[in-house]
Amino acid sequence: MNYVRTGMLMAALTALFGVVGYLLAGAGGMLIALGIAVATNLFSYWNSDRLALSAYNAQQVDAATAPELYGMVRDLAQRANMPMPRVYIIQEDQPNAFATGRNPQNAAVAATTGIIRALSYDELAGVMAHELAHIKNHDTLTMTISATMAGAISTLASFGMFFGGSRDNRPNAIVQIALMILAPLAASIVQMAISRSREYEADRIGGEICGNPVALADALAKIAGGVAHIPNETAEAKPATAHMFIINPLSGRGMDSLFSTHPDTGNRIAALMEQARAMGVGASRGGFVGGASRNPFAGGREPGPWG
Repeated sequence: MNYVRTGMLMAALTALFGVVGYLLAGAGGMLIALGIAVATNLFSYWNSDRLALSAYNAQQVDAATAPELYGMVRDLAQRANMPMPRVYIIQEDQPNAFATGRNPQNAAVAATTGIIRALSYDELAGVMAHELAHIKNHDTLTMTISATMAGAISTLASFGMFFGGSRDNRPNAIVQIALMILAPLAASIVQMAISRSREYEADRIGGEICGNPVALADALAKIAGGVAHIPNETAEAKPATAHMFIINPLSGRGMDSLFSTHPDTGNRIAALMEQARAMGVGASRGGFVGGASRNPFAGGREPGPWG
């Protein structure tokens, strides 16, 4: 992971937090804002996985309740030389998946029931490899903190004008309105920049982990098609969590689609196909452990109590 880039991102968001606080309430407001930024980062660090999984009512599974999925993640984690993450299932028709956690030792991957039904074994392995790449690169922590900071900046800009310093220290109404609009926008742009680059990198490393970039490319195409037709109501209600998923889960009904944290799916597929050519992997390649392409939950059966 590029720790320098991550540090620059967090420094930029923290500085923006302080500037907004200063403009709204002077030096005292800046100090309060920076204090809130530190507290926000600490809270995100320790609680990111719990909050994300709880938001989607994810249910943890193991080798007994979901042997196929759990075994797949275990084998991929071994190939990636990383700790085994916790595995979760989300009762959601939209095909999608995400990873969360503050570090590889405290991480989790989650897949929706929709993605389990929609993808073949190889495709689902590609998706899980992508999520493991996020964990290995510490992207899960970076993107969680950036999203939390962006949301906190938006809140500060919206309410700071009412709870700031004395009337004499406050900027005029035009400046306050500009801050309410521009500060969240600037924070979102910073968040987008880091998230998009990390998606490309997770695709590349995920293709290496599963050994089949073509299968991951096919999975992205299927997921994008599913997202376009199947809304995820939880994600629509919590758009700040959209950055976690392998494909943006938002339907585009609101303005959030204008500021997507994900790169164009076609560009991601093209990059994966180029990687496959470089690796000598063809479209008919078998599974990541040499098995045939298949759906592990075929035959009308879904494992465990969530189906």
